[in-house]
Amino acid sequence: MTSLSTPSTAIAPWRSPLAHALHRNRSLPFSRYLQLATIRCDHTPANRTVVFRGFFAKTNQLMFISDSRSEKTDQIAQQVAAEACWYFTKTREQFRLLGDLTLVTASSEQTNLSDARTQLWQSISDSARLQFAWPQPKAPRSPDSAFSPPAPDAQIPPSTFCLLLLAISKVDHLALRGDPQSRCLYEKLASSNASNPHEQWQVTAVNP
Repeated sequence: MTSLSTPSTAIAPWRSPLAHALHRNRSLPFSRYLQLATIRCDHTPANRTVVFRGFFAKTNQLMFISDSRSEKTDQIAQQVAAEACWYFTKTREQFRLLGDLTLVTASSEQTNLSDARTQLWQSISDSARLQFAWPQPKAPRSPDSAFSPPAPDAQIPPSTFCLLLLAISKVDHLALRGDPQSRCLYEKLASSNASNPHEQWQVTAVNP
């Protein structure tokens, strides 16, 4: 069965089952961990685990943090397309989220993005902030003393700290419980009205 969600709301229809999964798995700290796959410059896939940091402002964009010195910085510059895979062990649900990445760096000129980057920096833990003052990632191992730098400013993010946004265009939600299992596809439709800021989604129930 296929249906169209109303464009009168800014909240995408896949947000409700995702919020439900997050709520039911909230007792598991790792429920906010997911895998994010990008494309290397040689066209091979690159995958890593990231931490969900909430949604950006009043949008459906997922927020993560990233180090400007990491390899995915160059990967995103070459190819913004990415896919996240999120599995919830308690409810046995998988979400595959396809979209485009935006890396918000210290040189970002958009005020709302720059402000969001600063606010996210201020919200993370001291130990998480300290990692952005560590030596260059993936360089030859430094002395242990290099991993105990002075604590960074808790208010002003360093140039190495980036906000990473994933703007979703397709979602594949598979619920493994039940007999038969259930699966639903969500696809963002291109808007024919440029003045309408709301998203419209096609929702299709498919075979698992």
